[in-house]
Amino acid sequence: MAFWKQLLVSAFVVVVAAALWVGFFPGAGETLARLGIDWVPVATATAKAGGDQQQPRGAGGQRDTRPIVVAEPVTTATINDHLYAIGTGRAVNSVTVTPFASGRLTEVLVTSGKTVAAGDVIAMLDSDAEQIAVDRSRIALADAKAKQDRMSALRSSNTVTAVQASDAEIAVRNAELALRDAELALQRRSIVAPIAGIVGIISVSAGNYVTAQSEIATIDDRSQILVDYWVPERFAGMVKVGDPLEATSVARPGEQFQGIVSATDNRIDAASRTLHVQAAIRNADDALRAGMSFRVSMQFPGDTYPAVNPLAVQWGTDGAFVWAVTDGSARRTPVRIIQRNTDSMLVEAALEPGTQVVTEGVHLVREGARVDTAPPSEGAAVSEVEPAARPAPAGG
Repeated sequence: MAFWKQLLVSAFVVVVAAALWVGFFPGAGETLARLGIDWVPVATATAKAGGDQQQPRGAGGQRDTRPIVVAEPVTTATINDHLYAIGTGRAVNSVTVTPFASGRLTEVLVTSGKTVAAGDVIAMLDSDAEQIAVDRSRIALADAKAKQDRMSALRSSNTVTAVQASDAEIAVRNAELALRDAELALQRRSIVAPIAGIVGIISVSAGNYVTAQSEIATIDDRSQILVDYWVPERFAGMVKVGDPLEATSVARPGEQFQGIVSATDNRIDAASRTLHVQAAIRNADDALRAGMSFRVSMQFPGDTYPAVNPLAVQWGTDGAFVWAVTDGSARRTPVRIIQRNTDSMLVEAALEPGTQVVTEGVHLVREGARVDTAPPSEGAAVSEVEPAARPAPAGG
């Protein structure tokens, strides 16, 4: 290719590049003005607010090139204010009744579902041998007392010695102890309820031979239901005995039951990093049963943080930041992200509620620069910025 053709092509490329630079570089108008070239027409940003409206002109008749950005106010949100956990209920008191001794059941006096009081007899073992032992002990005690009376009478006439009188007294006491032992053995042939409650399914019947390890019945006192559940360790310092809570039975989702925290464990489980908590729920109408699953909810004061639109958070070499607009000027404000949500992001930053932060048009913003803001409903203001008002993306 001839030299003059190469020169024409190069000149054409330079002219096109200059036109593109004037049309799209954000500071082209200001750069040309500083060079004294103010005769080149440069388009400026326009915004629609119910109709076409041109940017005001600055001093000397020049157009105001402040960028228009979309901004939203900072709100607040609270986290760690609710706790939800799944727990399992159990009776406030529950015992498995077993006999004190081995023997054959002669009678079962209760049925499944019956309410019993503490001390009620629920079953009987054969007790013929124990009854005979009681009768024998009573005869021995009566004989010992008769001997003591004779010794006392003879002692007044010095017919017996003091040692003989003392031996008679000891014999009476031993006979009394033997009778008490026989009566206790006879009493233990009756199997009684150790607590008040409701009898469960009885797995034995009259005629069965049982031992001290045989289960006769279970008794549950379900006037209250204790719910065992586990909470994450971040709540460990918030849960206190006596704190109120709400529980919903999975089997009865339409009903809510009020309760309190009745106990907390003294350590965090190292495997699950959770704290074992116990709640007490009153069961006055006997609607709940041991073994039910419950959804427990608790409320706490929580921690409040500024909340911003996720689009407002930008990243630089020194971490995350947002562009906060104060008195029409943009300020870069560092933030530390606390929690990411679908429609908001909780941050730790020097942001007051109501402060405007840029969500769209962040590439137009510079530190300390004057900007015009538009609400999200007027987002077209950013998309309709003319080429001369579109700066190249800023690094960081």
